[in-house]
Amino acid sequence: MPTSTWFRLNVAKRERVFEVAMREFGENGYSTGSLNTIAREAGIAKGSLFQYFSDKLEFFAFVCDEASRRVREEMERRMERIDFDQSFDEWLFDAICDWTEYMAEHPLERGVTAATNFELDNSVRSVVRDTANQHYLQVIHPLLRLWQERGEIREDADLDVVATWLMTLLPFLALAPYYDGLDPIHNLRGRTPAEQRPVIRQLIAGFRPIFAPQK
Repeated sequence: MPTSTWFRLNVAKRERVFEVAMREFGENGYSTGSLNTIAREAGIAKGSLFQYFSDKLEFFAFVCDEASRRVREEMERRMERIDFDQSFDEWLFDAICDWTEYMAEHPLERGVTAATNFELDNSVRSVVRDTANQHYLQVIHPLLRLWQERGEIREDADLDVVATWLMTLLPFLALAPYYDGLDPIHNLRGRTPAEQRPVIRQLIAGFRPIFAPQK
């Protein structure tokens, strides 16, 4: 949790520090991310960072949590515009396409997503993943229950299994087009969001028997 000094900073300065930190941690992760670089590029003294946060881990955890919150809130806004009168399959396709477009348009948030997923230190990763996972689940669980109530997900479907699939799929689709070695099957590396759409359809169709109502 940031100190009160952080919240007393003017909004523009806070945003500058936050954006520089997203870039540095997104490109280099926690272990090699440099507080010296963040301070220099944000135009503040390094010591000021320790007036805002107790240590580097608290700073990194805050950056990951805040970035995840921004991603969640923007995706919630985007999903409100998706047609809920269509089938769950089509709605899910539209929502995941919005997700991939968001990640293409927001490299800083994408970098932080990578940092939370790729961190090698298990104790650090557990801290940042726990908060990021909660942001995912705040959206996923209510939506799955809603679609089940509407009859688009069958009554005996295990919503935890569906949620697990989505929790695995979303980071994969966020990162595979931009990082080497993550996708040896669909060759998403370097593909635009439009070029990813056939793969998204294929992945939904492959998982559909887990949740689709019996006809």
